[in-house]
Amino acid sequence: MFYVGAQIMCWTFIIQYADNLGIPKAQAQNMNIIAMGFFLTSRFVSTMLMKYFNARLLLTVFAIGGMLTTSGVILIEGMLGLYLLMATSVFMSLMFPTIYGIALEGLGEDSTLGAAGLVMAIVGGALMPPLQGSLIDLGTVGPLPAVNFSFILPFISFIVIATFGYRSLKVYPYQ
Repeated sequence: MFYVGAQIMCWTFIIQYADNLGIPKAQAQNMNIIAMGFFLTSRFVSTMLMKYFNARLLLTVFAIGGMLTTSGVILIEGMLGLYLLMATSVFMSLMFPTIYGIALEGLGEDSTLGAAGLVMAIVGGALMPPLQGSLIDLGTVGPLPAVNFSFILPFISFIVIATFGYRSLKVYPYQ
C-alpha cells in the first residue's frame, strides 16, 4: 500500500511541483516522462544487481535512497528539488516486485490469499494522493511551499518500505 501510494504521489504531483517553479504543464509532463524513463532503466539495472546482492538488502538501500531524494524534494526549492523528485523514480523501480516476492515467500498454500491481499494493497494509490493534494491546497507550511512539504507522505512511505526491507533482512539474512 505504501509503495503504490508513494509511486502515484511522486508521479502525479511532479506537475504541481514544477508548476510551483513556473514551469509550464507541458514541459512538466515531459519531465514526468523522463522520470518514468529513469524508472524503466533502473528496473533493468536493479534486476541485474539482484544477481549479486540480497534482494532484501537492495530493497532497504533503495528505500533509503527514496528517503534521501524526497528529503531533498521537501527541503530544496528550485530545479534541484525537481531533479531529485525525478531521481526518486530510480529508487522506486525495484520496490513492487521485490516487496511482492518477499511477502509471499514461505506462505505455501496461503500464497494465493497473500497474493490477493498484495494486489488489493494497491489501494494506496487511490487513498494517499488525495491526502497529498489536501496538503498542497494549504499553500504554505511554515517556511516551505506546501507542494514541497506534501512530499512528506512519500517520505513516510519510504520509511515503511525501508523498515520492511530491513526487518525481512534480519529474518532471512542470506537469501
